Amino acid sequence: MFFSIIIPLYNRPQEIDELLTTLTKQTYTQFEVLVIEDGSVNDAKAIVDKYANTLDVKYFFKPNEGQGFSRNYGFERAKGDYFVVFDSDCLIPEDYLEIVKDYLYEHKLDAYGGPDAAHQSFTPVQKAISYAMTSPFTTGGIRGNKKHIGQFHPRSFNMGVSREVWEKVGGFILTRLGEDIEYSIRIHEHGFKIGLIPAARVFHKRRTSFSQFYKQLHFFGRARINIYKHFPSELKLIHFFPAAFTCGVIFTVLINIFYWPLAFICNFVMLVYFMLIFFHSWQVNKSLKVAFLSIIAAFIQLTAYGLGFIQDFIKRVVFKQQ
Repeated sequence: MFFSIIIPLYNRPQEIDELLTTLTKQTYTQFEVLVIEDGSVNDAKAIVDKYANTLDVKYFFKPNEGQGFSRNYGFERAKGDYFVVFDSDCLIPEDYLEIVKDYLYEHKLDAYGGPDAAHQSFTPVQKAISYAMTSPFTTGGIRGNKKHIGQFHPRSFNMGVSREVWEKVGGFILTRLGEDIEYSIRIHEHGFKIGLIPAARVFHKRRTSFSQFYKQLHFFGRARINIYKHFPSELKLIHFFPAAFTCGVIFTVLINIFYWPLAFICNFVMLVYFMLIFFHSWQVNKSLKVAFLSIIAAFIQLTAYGLGFIQDFIKRVVFKQQ
């Protein structure tokens, strides 16, 4: 089995350097790497060229169109039996391709996704963000595990599709705003088999600050409404949880200002919820600092997503704006 690894890149030369370093350590070596520079001002050609003797790597520069269409650009030029997509801010364990190859031979998946985790080298903020995006106490917990709700939709930081999927389904038709979910829904609709490979994890850096994390999750909330506009049946009750949480936070603030006798109940519920997050993160990360930061990260994850969701729900669903 030959893999083509597709990596869209936009103004992140340091990240691609770290990712390519991890790929040089893969125990399974039947793969090529295609780096698609998406109109970056700060390009990474010199960095990618450093790996010419240690990897089968190709560098392409194209006008900026977004990550979805950049992946298509890579698909069109890939030689592999299977196309693997990573985000540039990922680190890949050395046995990743070995795990994927063995699993695909045994289970015959047409497309797959894998979970993400925090690497020991990550900063405390990055570890807290990773926790928020994978915790059972946030909506992150429904991604990348066997107990997901409804159909499993691989996420583009760690996913793969067979050449047959590319030839019959095509590539991404959205370049942003939920493009990976939309793509996996079409793969399902064509009758292909999609599954989770639990052991095929990557270390996903995500954002390095809470302000960047807020912007990313606000975008994700808007993306869910974009998916709904294409596939109305894909809007599930669980997707309203961050919006409900956000409304609950606003209600709690108001009740503390205008009717404090009722505030005790609301404050107690919030306290219990955040204490659960604190102690679970402490158990997972073995760090009091990361546990405290996880409360902040979880709060941002839910409220940023909730506000983005509410914004576009009102704009695009209630008022039917395009």
